[in-house]
Amino acid sequence: MSEKILVTGSTGFIGARMLRSLAEEGEMIRIFLRPESVSGVLPEGVEVVRGSFSDLDALGRAVRGVDRILHLAGLTKAVDESGYEAGNVMPVRNLLAVIREQNPTLKRFLFVSSLTAAGPASEGIYGVRESDLPNPVSAYGRSKLRAETLCMESSGEIPITIVRPPAVYGPGDRDVLQVFQMLAGGLLVTAGSSVRQRFSMIYVDDLVRGIMSAARSERAEGRIYYITSLQSCSWDEVIDAARPVLCFKKLYRVSLPKPLVFLVGMVIGAGGAISGKPALINRDKANELVQDYWVCSPVQAEHDLGFTAGISLTEGVAKTISWYRHKGWL
Repeated sequence: MSEKILVTGSTGFIGARMLRSLAEEGEMIRIFLRPESVSGVLPEGVEVVRGSFSDLDALGRAVRGVDRILHLAGLTKAVDESGYEAGNVMPVRNLLAVIREQNPTLKRFLFVSSLTAAGPASEGIYGVRESDLPNPVSAYGRSKLRAETLCMESSGEIPITIVRPPAVYGPGDRDVLQVFQMLAGGLLVTAGSSVRQRFSMIYVDDLVRGIMSAARSERAEGRIYYITSLQSCSWDEVIDAARPVLCFKKLYRVSLPKPLVFLVGMVIGAGGAISGKPALINRDKANELVQDYWVCSPVQAEHDLGFTAGISLTEGVAKTISWYRHKGWL
């Protein structure tokens, strides 16, 4: 029997794939859109509620009568901490408030957080686990952790599940696109030690499947999960996966030392602060980029949810690059 599911952040990279997946499953879908958001082409039958996350009346209309809520909306770039507070913390606080009043029988509120809420791992093989104490190293990560705290404080009243994805890639993503664009041009510029660095990644369709497993599992109530691939990867492994598809022969690699990354972040970030617009990089973002191990463990999700990522790095990279080329992005 189909359920009615509310999705926030449906215009984003992950949200758009989530809508497609839910529509294929035959679920009834409602989305919450900001007044200025462009919805694009939606699956047939999708119900749209418009409003801002500060508008409790609009949020009330959005949450009323749904079975599950998938909160994917969030802000990845802001000028300062207050920007992240408005984009990542306030929406969660207000959603939880209207759920208490308007939908006390909600089956699940699933919050899509981030690995950055936990911070980097101390080593690159096993990675951080759900039981480890969080240690975020950026304003973005701290804002996600504050939103998580609000969720867990409400878990006695509202059935909560939190998912922390690592780096997500796949058709439609524009962040990892920059890496493939560099590789296609025969150049890779990285921050910190590219030899030592390892990171967890997950293909977007695997993530969507993992999110829904967590949202529907009774065992997942009140818990946090990393939805990630089985193994972390290195820059060499990403290069090896992309080389047969992009067909580059020579590759020049430049690893920017940490002091230089911080200097560039400080200078460009200062310009962003003056203009009032988020900079491509600032000192805070630089602190994320230079970390050695953005790695998390898939063990708990496999144990509790039976979830295992099914798309290998080689397959996922090939699918992603093929999509970029088809769309003229690469």
